[in-house]
Amino acid sequence: MTTVTLLHPGAMGSAVAAQAVAAGDQVLWVPEGRGEATHRRAKEAGATACDSLAEALERSEIVLSICPPQAAEDVAATVADLAFDGVYVDANAISPPRMRRIAEEIRPGATVLDGAIFGPPPSAQRAARLYLAGDVPVVERVEPLFKDTALHVRRANGEVGSASALKMAFASYQKAARTLAGVAHALADAHGVGDQLTAEAEMMASNILSDPDYLPSVAARAWRWAPEMGDIADTLRAAGLPADMAEAAVTVMARWEDDKDRYDLDLADVLTHLRDRSD
Repeated sequence: MTTVTLLHPGAMGSAVAAQAVAAGDQVLWVPEGRGEATHRRAKEAGATACDSLAEALERSEIVLSICPPQAAEDVAATVADLAFDGVYVDANAISPPRMRRIAEEIRPGATVLDGAIFGPPPSAQRAARLYLAGDVPVVERVEPLFKDTALHVRRANGEVGSASALKMAFASYQKAARTLAGVAHALADAHGVGDQLTAEAEMMASNILSDPDYLPSVAARAWRWAPEMGDIADTLRAAGLPADMAEAAVTVMARWEDDKDRYDLDLADVLTHLRDRSD
């Protein structure tokens, strides 16, 4: 049995804790300053309460930090101040630079793994994935925590920061796409064509992010799409809707200006052209 401290039992954290408990491990948490909902989630997950964080860390081999992203560095600093010397897994949705700062904050006492969770809170009905980046022997210490559970541990390529980069890449599409869908439906609704928009969307392929090989054709057509996005921005503004994302698309497409009608470009070239050429 491995003893783990969870910081803190939110919706995702408590679900992750429940998976570790189901695998036969002990999960500790600190009730001090936590609300009624947190207490309920921790109890349902089978987590064990400790009087203080210092006590929990002293008893634990591993710390799982699963908290609101804005609190990730403060949580890490608190753990560092208590001289924790086990494995610190930061599984928050944060940028690679922030992840590396946390690693520096925690070291040299603790060993740090960069983690990223994909999917819903794991349960008997739904699985999720935990990607880990860092030293392989340390990853191997964490993997058994979730053996035969609904949280599937996978290794991210690269060093600390790469799992966070994977999360940022995925979320940059996922979150923006859902926001864009809201703007698109608001625009269609303003003109009384919401049902038709939904009907057209039902006929679209849904594998956009999973099929990057189509991107060279996007770059080749960006010179034609950019002016259209400009008209879309005008239409949005006229309907009283935010046009920022449409205008940002024009800025992005400008990076592909030299790729006009070049359908033979390799994917690697197209991706490179999106990067700031002053770098």
